[in-house]
Amino acid sequence: MELIDTFFNWDILVRSFPILLRGLGNTLLLGITAIICGGLLGVGICLVRLYGPKFFRLLAVGYIDILRAMPVLVLLILIYYALPFVGIRFSSFTSAALALSLVLAAFTAEVLRAGIQAIPRGQFEAASALGLSFFLTMRKVILPQAMRIVIPPHTSNCVSIMKDTALASVVAMPDLLKQANDTQALMANPTPLIGAAIIYIALLWPMVRLVAWLEVRAQNQRSFVSK
Repeated sequence: MELIDTFFNWDILVRSFPILLRGLGNTLLLGITAIICGGLLGVGICLVRLYGPKFFRLLAVGYIDILRAMPVLVLLILIYYALPFVGIRFSSFTSAALALSLVLAAFTAEVLRAGIQAIPRGQFEAASALGLSFFLTMRKVILPQAMRIVIPPHTSNCVSIMKDTALASVVAMPDLLKQANDTQALMANPTPLIGAAIIYIALLWPMVRLVAWLEVRAQNQRSFVSK
């Protein structure tokens, strides 16, 4: 009974739920912003990584390697707490969105690179023979095919980014976890944290199942093509 009263107190959960929902709105906005911005930036970095001048290719490789290796929390702290020392200040939301977008861009660039390189070379040669420009070839021929390959791993990366939105509480952004922590302190009971966990599961579980479905679908398509 003590366990239930402490961690699963229904009365506290009901009273804290409206506060948690306000935090959920911020979490969704942050996650969607990071996914859109990080995805678009990742496409640009990937193209530079594959087709840019050598110097810029090296910069893109360095960016991808460093950002994939750096913990999101470290990057977030550097953006929010270190940049003000050189006169650059961002709000907590902007800092969190920037950190998550930069990290997702690195992962997006890497999976998209693998997808583009999986396209047969003859596709490029055929487009060139038709007189298509490089950008038209990428937009009309290569990227549509590559995206079908990279959708499962990219979706998995997006799920990870949605989970990492919880780190925004470190810079006092009123996201779901921050609201849960504040409500826990206000009510002197950890039940709001359990409520936040339930909301995270309800939000992310469909995305996890989507990743599994996309992986199976991609495998079936490859098996069909190979036959």
